[in-house]
Amino acid sequence: MKNNNIFSESDYLKRNVEKDTNGKAEYSPMDPPDAYRPPSVSPIAYDELSPFLKHLSDEHKVISGEIEKFETALLNIRKEGINKKLNQELSSFFQFLDDKIVLHHLKEERILFPILHDCLLNKGEHSSADIPETAVDMMEDDHIKTMQLAALSFSLMGIASRLTDAASRAIVTDIAVEQGTSLVELLKLHLFREENVIFALAQKYFSAEEKAKTELLLKKYFSISLR
Repeated sequence: MKNNNIFSESDYLKRNVEKDTNGKAEYSPMDPPDAYRPPSVSPIAYDELSPFLKHLSDEHKVISGEIEKFETALLNIRKEGINKKLNQELSSFFQFLDDKIVLHHLKEERILFPILHDCLLNKGEHSSADIPETAVDMMEDDHIKTMQLAALSFSLMGIASRLTDAASRAIVTDIAVEQGTSLVELLKLHLFREENVIFALAQKYFSAEEKAKTELLLKKYFSISLR
């Protein structure tokens, strides 16, 4: 994988976004809602999304397909250990992550997240901390965690494939697979949250001017025209 200084960032704790509940149900840390069934969320149909959000959603479909392949490879490694074929499948995924997922994250960080963060602050959808946080902060934390897990899993897989002692190789491989599985789970949940929460909030709150701005910035920063 390419050297990326994001790997050196500190790991951040997940933080809950607090807001006025207006009498609606609150969830205790001891009894949280299912991660894939967030409260008070009304997903937006694909056809109703703005062109920029459709672009991101289309990329999510491609990313999801690669995640599924990576997950299958990890399952096969648990059964067979690392071999040449599976090692190539791992390399293909990490190359995809380095080339495509990092670029996808960059589009969100440069275009979607700043605009949405400001919208959520203006709408009161933020924490009560001295420095208010929004749902965007959790997504940005996910991006950092993704790169950390990817770097760790990639490194461990590389070490395991070079170990000659069978017992040591099995131990390191098991740890590598665990980290890879954590990466899969994080990516799946992250995409779900973006599709069902972040995109819905953006579609709900972005003005026509802000939607147009996302397309202009996509063309400016990434030379991609949606028209």
